[in-house]
Amino acid sequence: MGTKILHLTDTHNFYNELEYNKDVDIVVHTGDAECHYKEEFEAFLEWYSAYPVEHKIYVAGNHDIFIEQNEKYCKAFFESSGVHYLQKSSVTINGLKFYGDPICPRFGNWAFMTDRSKMDSHWEKIPKDVNVLLTHTPPKGILDLTENRGYELEMCGCSALEKRVKKYQHLKLHCFGHIHNFKHVINTGLKMRDGIIFSNAASVEDGRFDKGIIHHGNIIEL
Repeated sequence: MGTKILHLTDTHNFYNELEYNKDVDIVVHTGDAECHYKEEFEAFLEWYSAYPVEHKIYVAGNHDIFIEQNEKYCKAFFESSGVHYLQKSSVTINGLKFYGDPICPRFGNWAFMTDRSKMDSHWEKIPKDVNVLLTHTPPKGILDLTENRGYELEMCGCSALEKRVKKYQHLKLHCFGHIHNFKHVINTGLKMRDGIIFSNAASVEDGRFDKGIIHHGNIIEL
Protein backbone atom coordinates (compact mmCIF):
# COMPACT_ATOMS: atom_id res chain seq x y z
CA MET A 1 0.00 0.00 0.00
CA GLY A 2 1.29 3.43 -0.92
CA THR A 3 0.65 6.81 0.68
CA LYS A 4 -2.52 8.60 -0.49
CA ILE A 5 -2.24 12.38 -0.73
CA LEU A 6 -5.22 14.72 -1.13
CA HIS A 7 -4.19 17.96 -2.81
CA LEU A 8 -6.31 21.07 -2.23
CA THR A 9 -5.59 24.62 -3.31
CA ASP A 10 -7.15 28.01 -4.08
CA THR A 11 -10.24 27.50 -1.96
CA HIS A 12 -10.68 31.29 -1.60
CA ASN A 13 -12.88 31.23 1.53
CA PHE A 14 -15.16 28.50 0.13
CA TYR A 15 -13.40 25.69 2.01
CA ASN A 16 -16.57 24.87 3.96
CA GLU A 17 -18.10 23.64 0.70
CA LEU A 18 -15.38 21.01 0.20
CA GLU A 19 -16.36 17.38 0.48
CA TYR A 20 -14.39 15.58 3.20
CA ASN A 21 -12.24 12.71 2.01
CA LYS A 22 -11.14 10.56 4.94
CA ASP A 23 -9.62 7.82 2.80
CA VAL A 24 -6.23 9.54 2.49
CA ASP A 25 -3.09 9.68 4.61
CA ILE A 26 -2.01 13.28 4.07
CA VAL A 27 -3.78 16.49 3.04
CA VAL A 28 -1.76 19.27 1.41
CA HIS A 29 -3.12 22.74 0.65
CA THR A 30 -0.96 24.89 -1.61
CA GLY A 31 -2.32 28.32 -0.81
CA ASP A 32 -4.97 30.95 -1.34
CA ALA A 33 -7.27 29.95 1.43
CA GLU A 34 -7.58 33.75 1.11
CA CYS A 35 -6.29 34.88 4.48
CA HIS A 36 -6.42 38.66 4.01
CA TYR A 37 -7.32 39.26 7.64
CA LYS A 38 -6.76 37.67 11.03
CA GLU A 39 -10.38 36.51 11.25
CA GLU A 40 -10.15 34.75 7.88
CA PHE A 41 -6.87 33.09 8.83
CA GLU A 42 -8.13 31.80 12.17
CA ALA A 43 -11.44 30.60 10.72
CA PHE A 44 -9.69 28.69 7.95
CA LEU A 45 -7.22 27.10 10.33
CA GLU A 46 -10.00 26.06 12.69
CA TRP A 47 -11.59 24.23 9.75
CA TYR A 48 -8.34 22.79 8.41
CA SER A 49 -7.01 21.58 11.74
CA ALA A 50 -10.28 19.67 12.26
CA TYR A 51 -10.04 17.93 8.86
CA PRO A 52 -10.37 14.22 9.73
CA VAL A 53 -6.94 13.19 8.44
CA GLU A 54 -3.88 12.87 10.67
CA HIS A 55 -1.29 14.74 8.61
CA LYS A 56 -1.97 18.20 7.16
CA ILE A 57 0.39 20.60 5.38
CA TYR A 58 -0.12 24.21 4.28
CA VAL A 59 1.89 26.39 1.89
CA ALA A 60 0.71 29.99 1.50
CA GLY A 61 -0.39 31.72 -1.70
CA ASN A 62 -0.40 35.25 -3.06
CA HIS A 63 -3.81 35.99 -1.51
CA ASP A 64 -2.66 34.99 1.99
CA ILE A 65 -1.62 38.52 2.88
CA PHE A 66 -2.16 38.19 6.64
CA ILE A 67 0.22 35.22 6.77
CA GLU A 68 3.00 37.14 5.02
CA GLN A 69 2.58 40.21 7.22
CA ASN A 70 2.25 38.28 10.50
CA GLU A 71 4.66 35.42 9.98
CA LYS A 72 5.66 34.78 13.61
CA TYR A 73 2.07 34.76 14.87
CA CYS A 74 0.85 32.54 12.03
CA LYS A 75 3.68 30.01 12.36
CA ALA A 76 2.86 29.60 16.05
CA PHE A 77 -0.85 29.24 15.26
CA PHE A 78 -0.15 26.57 12.65
CA GLU A 79 2.07 24.68 15.08
CA SER A 80 -0.47 24.80 17.91
CA SER A 81 -3.17 23.63 15.47
CA GLY A 82 -1.18 20.57 14.43
CA VAL A 83 -0.70 21.72 10.82
CA HIS A 84 2.72 21.68 9.16
CA TYR A 85 3.36 25.15 7.69
CA LEU A 86 6.10 25.06 5.06
CA GLN A 87 7.86 28.27 4.12
CA LYS A 88 11.10 27.36 2.37
CA SER A 89 11.17 24.36 4.68
CA SER A 90 10.51 20.64 4.68
CA VAL A 91 8.88 17.83 6.64
CA THR A 92 9.12 14.05 6.21
CA ILE A 93 5.93 11.98 6.57
CA ASN A 94 5.58 8.28 5.77
CA GLY A 95 9.09 8.30 4.35
CA LEU A 96 8.26 11.09 1.86
CA LYS A 97 10.10 14.41 2.05
CA PHE A 98 7.80 17.38 1.42
CA TYR A 99 9.28 20.80 0.65
CA GLY A 100 7.11 23.90 0.45
CA ASP A 101 7.65 27.42 -0.85
CA PRO A 102 4.92 30.05 -1.49
CA ILE A 103 6.88 32.39 -3.79
CA CYS A 104 5.34 33.32 -7.16
CA PRO A 105 6.63 35.44 -10.05
CA ARG A 106 5.44 39.01 -9.54
CA PHE A 107 2.04 39.85 -11.01
CA GLY A 108 0.33 42.81 -9.33
CA ASN A 109 0.84 43.75 -5.69
CA TRP A 110 0.12 40.60 -3.71
CA ALA A 111 1.82 38.46 -1.07
CA PHE A 112 4.82 36.15 -1.47
CA MET A 113 5.93 37.49 -4.85
CA THR A 114 9.31 38.31 -6.36
CA ASP A 115 10.65 39.40 -9.75
CA ARG A 116 10.97 36.70 -12.40
CA SER A 117 14.66 37.59 -12.78
CA LYS A 118 15.25 36.38 -9.19
CA MET A 119 13.33 33.12 -9.40
CA ASP A 120 16.18 30.89 -10.60
CA SER A 121 18.41 31.58 -7.59
CA HIS A 122 15.37 31.27 -5.34
CA TRP A 123 14.55 27.71 -6.47
CA GLU A 124 18.14 26.62 -5.80
CA LYS A 125 17.05 26.22 -2.17
CA ILE A 126 14.89 23.18 -3.01
CA PRO A 127 16.65 20.17 -1.40
CA LYS A 128 18.04 17.58 -3.80
CA ASP A 129 16.27 14.69 -2.03
CA VAL A 130 12.75 16.17 -2.19
CA ASN A 131 9.97 13.69 -3.04
CA VAL A 132 6.94 16.01 -3.01
CA LEU A 133 7.33 19.66 -4.00
CA LEU A 134 4.62 22.08 -2.85
CA THR A 135 4.51 25.53 -4.45
CA HIS A 136 1.75 28.01 -5.16
CA THR A 137 2.94 28.83 -8.66
CA PRO A 138 2.93 26.22 -11.41
CA PRO A 139 5.98 25.60 -13.56
CA LYS A 140 5.62 27.21 -16.97
CA GLY A 141 3.80 25.13 -19.55
CA ILE A 142 2.10 22.76 -17.13
CA LEU A 143 -1.58 23.37 -16.22
CA ASP A 144 -0.98 27.15 -16.27
CA LEU A 145 -2.96 28.57 -19.20
CA THR A 146 -4.88 31.81 -18.60
CA GLU A 147 -5.38 35.34 -19.95
CA ASN A 148 -2.64 37.91 -19.56
CA ARG A 149 -3.23 41.64 -19.12
CA GLY A 150 -3.73 41.94 -22.87
CA TYR A 151 -6.57 39.35 -22.76
CA GLU A 152 -4.45 36.86 -24.68
CA LEU A 153 -4.03 33.25 -23.60
CA GLU A 154 -0.62 32.66 -22.10
CA MET A 155 1.20 29.95 -20.17
CA CYS A 156 2.03 32.07 -17.15
CA GLY A 157 3.80 29.66 -14.79
CA CYS A 158 7.40 30.06 -13.68
CA SER A 159 9.96 29.10 -16.35
CA ALA A 160 12.78 28.92 -13.78
CA LEU A 161 10.77 26.41 -11.77
CA GLU A 162 10.02 24.33 -14.88
CA LYS A 163 13.76 24.03 -15.57
CA ARG A 164 14.56 23.29 -11.93
CA VAL A 165 12.16 20.39 -11.35
CA LYS A 166 13.79 18.39 -14.15
CA LYS A 167 16.97 18.18 -12.07
CA TYR A 168 15.52 16.32 -9.08
CA GLN A 169 15.90 12.57 -9.43
CA HIS A 170 13.86 11.76 -6.31
CA LEU A 171 10.92 14.06 -7.14
CA LYS A 172 7.68 12.10 -7.55
CA LEU A 173 4.98 14.77 -7.23
CA HIS A 174 4.71 18.54 -7.69
CA CYS A 175 1.54 20.18 -6.29
CA PHE A 176 0.55 23.78 -7.03
CA GLY A 177 -2.43 26.01 -7.83
CA HIS A 178 -2.56 29.78 -8.47
CA ILE A 179 -3.96 29.39 -12.01
CA HIS A 180 -7.65 28.48 -11.93
CA ASN A 181 -9.94 27.19 -14.63
CA PHE A 182 -10.99 30.04 -16.92
CA LYS A 183 -13.95 30.00 -19.31
CA HIS A 184 -13.21 27.05 -21.62
CA VAL A 185 -9.67 26.50 -20.24
CA ILE A 186 -9.28 23.61 -17.78
CA ASN A 187 -6.17 23.68 -15.58
CA THR A 188 -7.35 21.51 -12.70
CA GLY A 189 -6.16 17.96 -12.95
CA LEU A 190 -3.05 15.79 -13.16
CA LYS A 191 -0.32 15.61 -15.76
CA MET A 192 2.67 13.28 -16.01
CA ARG A 193 5.94 14.53 -17.45
CA ASP A 194 9.45 13.07 -17.20
CA GLY A 195 8.28 10.62 -14.55
CA ILE A 196 6.87 13.37 -12.29
CA ILE A 197 3.16 13.80 -11.47
CA PHE A 198 2.06 17.45 -11.65
CA SER A 199 -1.13 18.44 -9.82
CA ASN A 200 -3.19 21.62 -10.10
CA ALA A 201 -6.18 21.31 -7.75
CA ALA A 202 -7.57 24.87 -7.98
CA SER A 203 -11.07 24.81 -6.49
CA VAL A 204 -12.67 27.88 -8.08
CA GLU A 205 -13.13 29.32 -11.57
CA ASP A 206 -11.78 32.74 -12.53
CA GLY A 207 -14.53 35.28 -13.00
CA ARG A 208 -17.10 32.92 -11.45
CA PHE A 209 -16.28 32.80 -7.74
CA ASP A 210 -20.06 33.02 -7.24
CA LYS A 211 -20.19 29.35 -8.26
CA GLY A 212 -18.15 28.45 -5.17
CA ILE A 213 -16.20 25.19 -5.14
CA ILE A 214 -16.13 23.49 -8.53
CA HIS A 215 -13.32 21.02 -7.78
CA HIS A 216 -12.83 19.03 -4.58
CA GLY A 217 -9.15 18.19 -4.90
CA ASN A 218 -6.84 15.68 -6.55
CA ILE A 219 -5.89 12.35 -4.97
CA ILE A 220 -2.46 10.93 -5.75
CA GLU A 221 -1.05 7.67 -4.43
CA LEU A 222 2.74 7.39 -4.14
